[in-house]
Amino acid sequence: MEEEYLTKCVVDTLQRKFYLYSNEGDKKVVVCESVDEFMNVLELVRATCPEERLVYTEPLSGKIDF
Repeated sequence: MEEEYLTKCVVDTLQRKFYLYSNEGDKKVVVCESVDEFMNVLELVRATCPEERLVYTEPLSGKIDF
């Protein structure tokens, strides 16, 4: 049996949210209350998430940039 792992992380800088998607179809949303909290989570995500799985929404529209 395969372990669950992260397949994609979407960073929404406008709303200070992170959307995490797993290989098993699960979706989690991390909502940051402050800019400092957002920046701390972003630093962790950039350090641990493979670049090919990390995407950002478009800053003005909120659309996901694939």
